[in-house]
Amino acid sequence: MKKLLIITGPTASGKTAEAIRLARETGVEILSCDSRQFYRELRIGVARPSDEELSAAGHHFIACRSVSEPYNIYDYEHDALSLLDKLFLHNDLAIVVGGSGLYVDALRLGVTSMPDPTPDLRARLQQMPIEEKRAQLQQLDPDYYARVDLRNPVRLQRALEVCYMTGKPYSQVIANQKPAPRPFDIEVRVVTVPDLRDRIDRRVDQMMADGLLDEVQSLLPYRHLSTLRTVGYRELFPVLDGTKNLEDAVAEIKLNTWHYARKQLTWCRRYI
Repeated sequence: MKKLLIITGPTASGKTAEAIRLARETGVEILSCDSRQFYRELRIGVARPSDEELSAAGHHFIACRSVSEPYNIYDYEHDALSLLDKLFLHNDLAIVVGGSGLYVDALRLGVTSMPDPTPDLRARLQQMPIEEKRAQLQQLDPDYYARVDLRNPVRLQRALEVCYMTGKPYSQVIANQKPAPRPFDIEVRVVTVPDLRDRIDRRVDQMMADGLLDEVQSLLPYRHLSTLRTVGYRELFPVLDGTKNLEDAVAEIKLNTWHYARKQLTWCRRYI
């Protein structure tokens, strides 16, 4: 039987190193399910694997699209499953690595059974200020509100769409979703470390030393895109605008990354 091994966990926990180690031992290839590493313009701020790491094993879904090209969880499920069909012709094992819980679940459970919103509902929610989206989600689904990135308008939008279309909390719909049939076994391994917050702080310091501020400056033409409203980028745009000092922005990146990692840990508890 073919097997998909999913290695997940919070940011800075060492998932990439573990996936590469296993890929080299088994001679198989790696699929990324990190929703930020899809984009070639994002390198430092998303902790993209180094050239050395990428050459150590075959990788897919790394720097494969531009931030200006829409790409969603439905596209990913389709593309990843199509690729797995090809990889399993030559190996009985494939490895997926990443901390984006929705993308992990896209491979585990499938997303095609999720209800689509009416055009009117989608348009209404798209026009809604993000503060109102947060307030509505907190009321309709406090469980998902507690673990979603509240600055990610795409995830807030999708959760509210499902809440309104089903009349149920998004978290309940996900929990009760029947897994889509997969022609392979699935194993999920969660990577955690005791010194996660220190590792996050050190990683952010290294990102700044590697030129993260310059990377953010190069992305100014794209700052309006939802992809750039993410930790490590959104905090530095005000620095370039002259409305925030760099030291405060770096401290904010560290804190926001820690908050994001805690949400990832909450999500990962379902796999342990």
